[in-house]
Amino acid sequence: MNEKRSNLKKVRTGLVVSDKMDKTISVLIVRKIKHPTYKKYYNRSKKYLAHDPKNECNSGDTVRIRECRKMSKNKSWYLVDIVERKK
Repeated sequence: MNEKRSNLKKVRTGLVVSDKMDKTISVLIVRKIKHPTYKKYYNRSKKYLAHDPKNECNSGDTVRIRECRKMSKNKSWYLVDIVERKK
């Protein structure tokens, strides 16, 4: 699972798909869900806006983000660390 809890805040790992905004990145999280009837696994994806205070992420990086207080209308996640840089 991509979800871990520390201090009751969710932590997720995903891929940066956009870094064009100032101090904000768009992170794509993909998770697998099992269909209740057919028992087949399929992918569900969602994009989250995360705060990147130092503008250190680039598109294609794998990052870990953590839930935080609401920073704007759509941004309520914070960059924890960069797991892997794009090659």
